[in-house]
Amino acid sequence: MDTLLPKVIRVGHSPDADDAFMFYALAQGRIATGAYQFQHQLADIETLNQWALEGRLELTALSVHAYAYVADRYLLCPCGASVGDGYGPVVVAKEPLSAQELRRAWIAVPGTMTTAYLVLCLWMGREFHPVRVPFDKIISAVQEGAYNGQPVQAGLLIHEAQLTYAHQKLHLIVDLGRWWQAETGGPLPLGVNGVRKDLPAETAYEITRLLEESIRYGLEHREEALQYALSFARGLGPAMTNQFVGMYVNHWTLHLGEQGRQALELLLQRGYQAGIIPCLVQPEFVSIL
Repeated sequence: MDTLLPKVIRVGHSPDADDAFMFYALAQGRIATGAYQFQHQLADIETLNQWALEGRLELTALSVHAYAYVADRYLLCPCGASVGDGYGPVVVAKEPLSAQELRRAWIAVPGTMTTAYLVLCLWMGREFHPVRVPFDKIISAVQEGAYNGQPVQAGLLIHEAQLTYAHQKLHLIVDLGRWWQAETGGPLPLGVNGVRKDLPAETAYEITRLLEESIRYGLEHREEALQYALSFARGLGPAMTNQFVGMYVNHWTLHLGEQGRQALELLLQRGYQAGIIPCLVQPEFVSIL
């Protein structure tokens, strides 16, 4: 009898420390995956958002903002979310800027489908000039005042740059996660994981279960997973990598829960009401069989 070939699941996530920590057990064979073989494809979140428009990957990290455009293709996993609990993406500049000055500024953004961009628009309206810059080049663009010939007066930072901008002598203009919490009283859901809707329900459930198992393994074997995550930390030392991972891989990541789901719904609703998201989306999650 022929041996059944494993079902290949292409999984996309960002090449940064928190995603590396989350997917460590799956990427390094620390958990049994049964009938499934995971092929990891690493790309920045805006690229993953664009791929999701095509439904390219069976399991993928997504911006919450991007989910509004791919809800017809993907179900959300109840695990794997990155949530800012009183913190989040930050806007920085070389010099302190008033809100009025910022509205006239050219702001480097990591992509217009990122949740950071959505929340920036909610905070200040859409009166600023966005300049698309790869997320890992935004600090240097702010320091140099330009990117590819475009002026840059401020930058919207995601990932580990949220912790390192002060070392570059940049000024904090606003922490959007802190603003969102003051505005709504709740956490700011930034990233999620989606499973393609055309997969059988059992497959979607198993993929989600394995993702949760991978997250749980990392949390229960923290030092081991942190050592792996360090290679994706772009210059962060062990202490700061541990801090960054703790910000975005925690109890929210293990299970979004009712409060997390409500925060996600509220963000999508606010985006729609502000005219940033074209239609009101009701999140759909993978069913537990």
